[in-house]
Order: sequence, then C-alpha cells, then structure tokens
Amino acid sequence: MAEEKKLGLFALIALVIGSMIGGGAFNIASDMAAGAGAGAILIGWVITGAGMIALALSFQNLTAKRPDLDGGIFTYAREGFGHFMGFNSGWGYWFAALLGNVAYGTLLFSAVGYFIPVFGDGQNIASIIGASVILWGVHFLILRGVQSAAMINLITTISKLVPIFAFIVAVIFVFHLDLFTGDFWGKGLSLGSIGTQIKSTMLVTVWVFTGVEGAVLFSSRAKKSSDVGKATVIGLISVLAIYVMITMLSLGVMNQESLAGLPNPSMAAMMEHIVGKWGAVLINLGLVISVLGAWLAWTLFAGELPLIAAREGVFPKWFGKENKNGAPTNALVLTNAIIQLFLLTFIISDAAYRFAFSLASSAILIPYLFSGLYQLKYSWLHKGPDRWKNVIIGLIASIYGIWLIYAAGLDYLLLTMILYAPGILVYRAVRKNKQAPAFNKAELVVAAAILILAVFAIVKLASGGISI
Repeated sequence: MAEEKKLGLFALIALVIGSMIGGGAFNIASDMAAGAGAGAILIGWVITGAGMIALALSFQNLTAKRPDLDGGIFTYAREGFGHFMGFNSGWGYWFAALLGNVAYGTLLFSAVGYFIPVFGDGQNIASIIGASVILWGVHFLILRGVQSAAMINLITTISKLVPIFAFIVAVIFVFHLDLFTGDFWGKGLSLGSIGTQIKSTMLVTVWVFTGVEGAVLFSSRAKKSSDVGKATVIGLISVLAIYVMITMLSLGVMNQESLAGLPNPSMAAMMEHIVGKWGAVLINLGLVISVLGAWLAWTLFAGELPLIAAREGVFPKWFGKENKNGAPTNALVLTNAIIQLFLLTFIISDAAYRFAFSLASSAILIPYLFSGLYQLKYSWLHKGPDRWKNVIIGLIASIYGIWLIYAAGLDYLLLTMILYAPGILVYRAVRKNKQAPAFNKAELVVAAAILILAVFAIVKLASGGISI
C-alpha cells in the first residue's frame, strides 16, 4: 500500500467549514425568521454560540488529552460510558451523515433547476438520475484517496464562501436600523412567547452546525494532532460569525414576515431584491458549489467513521477494508448504496426525503451529548491546572446537548429510536464475534428502552401521531 499522505491545518479547517456550510446557510435567514423575531434570534445565537463553542473546546481538549482516541465522536462515548453507548454514538453518527447526503442530493438539483427547468424542485426522475451520477462520482473520487478528496473540498469551500461574502457586503449597504428594531421581540407577529421563539431557532441550528467534529473524525490522518483542535475551533467561530451576520443583517433588509415567506433558497431571492437578477444567479451558483462541497465532506465522514469503528472492534470487521489508496471501500459501498435506495424512492413519493432529513437531524444529537458528557467526566476525574476550566466547558456542552434534545421535541427523539433499534442486532453480532458479553445490566435496560420507544414511534407514525 502506498504511504498515506496526511492532512494539514488548512485541509482540516476546510473539512469543518465545508461540512457545516452546506445548503442550510443559503436558507437560514428565512428558516430562523419563520418562528422568531430579531430579539429571540439574537438570544438563540448567544445560546448556540456558547453551546457549540463549548462543544468545540471539548473536542480540542479531548484531542490533546486523549490523542489515542482518534475515532473521536464514538470513542468518547465508549471510553466514558461503555461499549454499547460507544456503538450507539457511532451508529447514530454514521446514519446522520449518510441520510444528510440524501437531503443534499435533492437540494442540489433544486438549485440546478433554477438554471435547467427539467430538474424542477429536485425530486423528479431527472433529478434522481443526476443525483445518482454525482453520488457515484463522489464515491469514485474518494476511492482515489482521502487526501485528493480533501483538497477538492478545500477548493469548493473557498468557492462557496465568495457568494456568501458578496451577500453579506450587499446587505450591509442596504441595512436599515429602523426596520431591524421595529417589533424587535416579535410581539405583533403571533410567534408566541420569547421562550417559544428561542426554542424554534434551536431546531434550525441543530442541522446547520453539524460537522464541527469533522477534524476530530480525521485526527488519525492529520499531520499534527495539535492541528485538529485548532481546526475545530477556527472553523466553528468562522461559521458562527457568518451565520450571525446572514440572519441578523437580513432583518434590516426585509421585515420578519416577508423574510419568512421567501422561496428557497431565500438568500438568492433577497440578493435579487437588492441587486437584481444577476444576484440570484450568483447565489444559486454558490449553492450548487456549496452543496457539492458539503456532499463530498459528509461522504468522507460517512465512510471514515465505520472504517475507524471497525478497526476499534465497534463495527463489524467488514467495514474496515481499505484499497491501495487508503480509502474505506466497503464502508463507502454500503453507505452510498443506502443513499441510492433513498434517492430511488423519490420516484414514488417525497416522504422518504422528509423522513431521512428528520432522522439525520435527530440522530446527531446523541453523539454530541455524549461527547460533552465525556469531557465533563474526564475533566472531573483528572486533576490538573486547567481542571475546573475544562469541567465548566464540559458542563456547558452537556447542558447544551440536553437542551438540543429538548428543543427538538419528543417526536424527534422517538424517530431516532427507530434508527437505533436495528443497531442492537449489529452490536450483539459484533460482541458475539469477539466472544464478549453483549450487555451488562444497565445496557440491557437501555437496549430494552430503545426497542420499546422504537415500536411506540412506529405505531405513532402509522396512526399519523407523528408527522414528518
């Protein structure tokens, strides 16, 4: 096997930024305005900023203190809370990554449909064919080597930022303070209490910030382990600043009601409102590049995690096969085959898309929560000069993780259990193959609870009690 090339700081930062800035950035202003006024959105960003920065600092600290845990997102859960929770964290993250790519497939061709009408809203036969071609194109690109794919991701990340910065500059020039401060708390908009409005913003930020752990996931391929923590924090703060500027400045260009009613992608509609038709063309081109880049980044994640998990004995050994370029062949084949199945179901109905996106949004919450909890536990048990600082960081990250699950709501939690339930059989097979006991008493209770909640969720779905 050829010597594997390692990823530098800029490639790692691009993985973090490229995975977080997908299609959501181009619609985040209207998504936030749909349920909240300017004041509540601002508070929502303060909460999100504190929580996500604490989570990023947790990743940075754990990478420095436990460089042996180079699987990151699932190894933290395993080390802190046992093999079963480690498996669940990896299983949930893997499905969140691959199901998120299903959403990218349709989002990409809804943007292409702006230029080529045959693709429509991204959920017709032409779009399925186009998405399938790109799906397997990305697949073969990654098979050429993770380093090559990461460099292309760096280029697409830079390219997608150009139209976003152009938008920010444009809205600064036409920003009206009186419009921004008018009905600042949304009292005349029938949006509910400030608490309800803030909670609605959390539902939006759940998905747009996934990917902050991208550098951690590739820590075993980094040139320097210290770059992993730097890339995580730099990437997060950069994206947070971009999101805050997009959402807050937009409310000084259009009122909340008009902004919430814009078609997707709302950034293109607003840019057309400010500078004319060419503005919408620029933003839609940016969206195409952005989604392609995010799709590539998340396919890298979806292939890398099961590869590492197989090496660690958490996933079946079959996932651990690499080709001569160091690419995770078996993991990629299965991941993209599942994505392909979801894309094909769009011929029948678009329900599969909504279901996939709902699951992807909720599945990522469990891995994030357990990363924060492990930061808290590890910092509490290991004394040192920075112990209390790291305890506080872990506490904030853990509280934020719990808050996200609460903000997402019971329906999202139940949908997640449908996703986790089949994993119990896979986990049991892995443990049996290692001739190790499958569950201890506490894990058996957790497994039973997952199964019961999954059955309850399926019954609610069938009866219409859960809408997706």
